[in-house]
Order: sequence, then C-alpha cells, then structure tokens
Amino acid sequence: MTGVGWLAAIIIGGIAGWLAEQFMKSNMGLLMNIILGIVGAIVLNFILLTLTGATLGGWIGQLIIGFIGACILIWVGRLVRRKT
Repeated sequence: MTGVGWLAAIIIGGIAGWLAEQFMKSNMGLLMNIILGIVGAIVLNFILLTLTGATLGGWIGQLIIGFIGACILIWVGRLVRRKT
C-alpha cells in the first residue's frame, strides 16, 4: 500500500476487506478481511502500475484499491471452489 504505514495498511485493509465481504455477500471473518484487503490492494496496485504506470495514493485511494482488489480475490476464490 503506497503512501501509508503498516498500521494504516492493516486498518485500511480491514475496512476494505469488510466492505468487499458485505458487497460480495461472503462470510470470511476479521482476519481474512484484513488479509483480503491488503493482498487485494497489493495485487491491484501492481496491475495498475504495470498497465498505467500510476496508482491511487492516500487513505481514500488505497481504500478504493483494496476494496476492488478484495472483491476480485473473492470472485476468483469462488471460481476456483466451483471448478474443484
């Protein structure tokens, strides 16, 4: 998560993961919400940097990136579970 510290990344990741959990109607738990929010933000930031060379910064930007990334991860997880 660019531009924020570790504690802020955990807080933002938790909020983003929780929002994604509510939006995608899944039941993951607090720790998984934090992990999904942080990993989702890392993955989407990487994708945005490689495609456009830029990413959103600050709390709000990282919250948006984390939310979208977590939604993508939940969606991919559901696809993998269906295939197996």
